[in-house]
Amino acid sequence: MKTNRNYGCKWLSTIMLGLMLLSPSLHADRLKDLASVQGVRSNQLVGYGLVVGLDGTGDKAPFTDQTFRNLMNKFGITLPQGSDPKLKNVAAVTVHADLPPFAKPGQQVDITVSSIGNAKSLRGGSLLMTPLKGADGRVYAMAQGSLVVGGFGAEGADGSSITVNVPSVGRIPNGASVERAVPTAFHRGDTLTFNLHNADFTTAKRVVDKLNDLLGPQTAYAMDGGSVSVKAPRDASQRVSFLSVLENIEIDPGEGAAKVIINSRTGTIVVGQNVKVLPAAVTHGSLSVTISEGAEVSQPGPFSDGETVVVPQTDIDIEQEPARMFKFGPAITLNEIVQAVNQVGAAPGDIMAILEALKTAGALKAELIVI
Repeated sequence: MKTNRNYGCKWLSTIMLGLMLLSPSLHADRLKDLASVQGVRSNQLVGYGLVVGLDGTGDKAPFTDQTFRNLMNKFGITLPQGSDPKLKNVAAVTVHADLPPFAKPGQQVDITVSSIGNAKSLRGGSLLMTPLKGADGRVYAMAQGSLVVGGFGAEGADGSSITVNVPSVGRIPNGASVERAVPTAFHRGDTLTFNLHNADFTTAKRVVDKLNDLLGPQTAYAMDGGSVSVKAPRDASQRVSFLSVLENIEIDPGEGAAKVIINSRTGTIVVGQNVKVLPAAVTHGSLSVTISEGAEVSQPGPFSDGETVVVPQTDIDIEQEPARMFKFGPAITLNEIVQAVNQVGAAPGDIMAILEALKTAGALKAELIVI
């Protein structure tokens, strides 16, 4: 064990020397911004409980009555069978939270409380002690406290009402205390694995090259386009220091695939980098049809038996702007695409039609995504 500790110290000294010799790139990102350490993750917790102290905005669900009766039994109070407690100030809720990695007993986490019945509002309520369980069914935290609700609602005597935001959901900052730590594999094995947030073979190779330049040949290797493993010391303290250094290494990420994203509902168009267009000519024009409805009075002839009547009159006006043709050149850049479209004054809807036509013709060298 002593040999491993000395070896780890020498390794860290080598890393620090290598970092001083490496010059960061102007467009580089830290490794901690590009990837996460495998096994270092949060865990979801969920629980069921009661919110009390509401101002008559509770629910009338049967499971709320059942939960309330069970609670009273725990306090030594037995409600008569068949009696209706008429719970207007109580609501059944679910409670969920994310347990951060390495959370220890006694630490506190934020929780979110949501009504599962027909409660109108949780405003002013307090959550009673609620156990929060993980996917394995074990209790990892206990929640309790006064809710903070951002929404509210109001009703008038005539039945009119107004609601702002969602009053049936609230939060309790630091509302749960951790009771059990989640086991982690962070200290196990001889390697650590970095999982890239966006899988990319170029980025993975650059991470491997940078780590091997710093730590020595064959220290790091790519498992696939989304994961990179690196040899690490086993000692817990050395492993933390080791990661502290590695996560601040500057990496030049690979450029993403060329994409054009179109939001058909809002007309928003996002054109990514490396989008190119083959030589193509596009005609842009518009046809405007205006229909106006009117009326005119029709008078009968003199000494006739006719009657004066109102006759509807419809006027149709058609205007067509001259179609303008503009050319996209080969390997055109993002800036040139924007300039070419702006020169003809195309609206967002027209731009979408142009891009879809270019994609159909095979002239748009990018993935076209319509959402």
